Amino acid sequence: MSNPAGESFSGEKAYYVTTPIYYVNDAPHIGHAYTTTAGDVLTRWHRQRGEKVWYLTGVDEHGTKVQRAAEAGGVTPQEWVDRLVAESWLPVLETVDAVNDDFIRTTEDRHVQRVQKFWEQVRENGYVYSAPYEGPYCVGCEEFKLAGDLVEGTGEFAGQMVCPVHGKPAEELREENWFFQLSALADRLIEHYETHPQAVRPQSAYNEVMSFLRGGLVDISMSRSSVDWGIPLTWDPDQVVYVWFDALLNYATATGYGSEPGSADAAKYATTFPADVHLVGKDILRFHAVYWPAMLMAAAEPLPKQVFAHGWLLVGGEKMSKSKLTGIAPEQIIDHFGSDAFRYYFMRAIAFGQDGSFSWEDMSARYTSELANGLGNLASRATAMVGKYRESVLPEPGPLGEQEMAVVDRLAAAIPAADAAIEELDFATAIGEVRSVVELVNQYVTEVEPWVLAKDEALAQRLDTVLYTMCEALRAIAVAYNPVMPKAMASLWEQLGADAALGEIAAQRLGDASRWGQLPPGAVITKGAALFPRLPDESPEI
Repeated sequence: MSNPAGESFSGEKAYYVTTPIYYVNDAPHIGHAYTTTAGDVLTRWHRQRGEKVWYLTGVDEHGTKVQRAAEAGGVTPQEWVDRLVAESWLPVLETVDAVNDDFIRTTEDRHVQRVQKFWEQVRENGYVYSAPYEGPYCVGCEEFKLAGDLVEGTGEFAGQMVCPVHGKPAEELREENWFFQLSALADRLIEHYETHPQAVRPQSAYNEVMSFLRGGLVDISMSRSSVDWGIPLTWDPDQVVYVWFDALLNYATATGYGSEPGSADAAKYATTFPADVHLVGKDILRFHAVYWPAMLMAAAEPLPKQVFAHGWLLVGGEKMSKSKLTGIAPEQIIDHFGSDAFRYYFMRAIAFGQDGSFSWEDMSARYTSELANGLGNLASRATAMVGKYRESVLPEPGPLGEQEMAVVDRLAAAIPAADAAIEELDFATAIGEVRSVVELVNQYVTEVEPWVLAKDEALAQRLDTVLYTMCEALRAIAVAYNPVMPKAMASLWEQLGADAALGEIAAQRLGDASRWGQLPPGAVITKGAALFPRLPDESPEI
């Protein structure tokens, strides 16, 4: 997918959002979809503000895990990754309704050539040298481990030191490699983060990074000689770039690093890089907040503005994992609830930056109470009543009373508050602010009883005001919720007649959404299909 918004790369700096590039050795689970959804909501929100945005995701295709999985499957590594990308990783973007501008694969020529160019520059700048490596390596993490990284094993691995993430012993490696002089950049990294404390978030992640940095850094192998599946070093073709020092560079290579001066790709790099926010799982924080900025310092390139480490999705108290049979595929949930409900639930129910547990029962309960009985019911009542009482034409409202002004005031406060929360990547609070408007309008309808007003012709103007208030509030709600639930809000927008009256929902600006009175009287209101239909009685096996 490439630049669907048709944005040019001249002038202003794009708001640049990334997910990690996901390791392609297996099919995606909802932990991957969680990060992609967060990036997508953030992207759509900033676009709804009227900003130029660039959203990148992709897959990491090199390394030991892929090589071994391909060998076990009796195919070449390239055949293995091509199949997984085509059958699993690209489809999941459509499943969660992602609007990414680019999808980078580390086997692409543009990536390979630019990675080689980057490391040539780092070597030329004096940060690469040759030396032997001997020590533990976790294939699951694709990470060289320090002794302090390992923990005492249990069960079949009792008495052994194991990786705390995968619970298995690391492999002992001895290789003649090229090393990245990470230790030389420790003081600069500490100074950078002391000056820019918002560069790593949340606070717990910042504290972890600073503790690691102040403990001292050791140089790390930036190449592998015992792995064939990777990007060869130009000055030593028998070695390939260590998979993380290949993968992290996707954020630069996808945006045009090392392109010919004056070219379109060079312009893209100049107006996109560095990232405004790298969204990562907390287990890969060190790579993104220590190794990645150190690499950029060594190459004299600008540093990302922020690395945000979110928590783990837990199932049965354990981190989402294919190997532990807790890796639920996104489509298993979306086929039942729909993509909008998936996006809403995972952004609403879990505080971004903290661990959170997924349960089918909790999602069903929230779907019913907050979406079907909350927003869905409000939309159904509003469109049905305009249809029944005013022949589907939005009436001219009379003077606003105290009850209407409460709705106007709540909107005026809620949408700016939601915007401020998104600025902090606090998706749950942002959604909660919009939901407070839905709850207030539903309460308003219960109190004013438009079905009673409709029985008295003398109260016709009062009924007009109530019907207008319901529909106009829904207009603003649709704009604010559009980044979260794009399919349902597009349907609501059409039912309100807002597409014909105001233009596409994506063109509406969040900064103007709470301004009252935008939906014009005379708009044709249509009761369409339920925004959040009743769920099937039977929950699928997962």
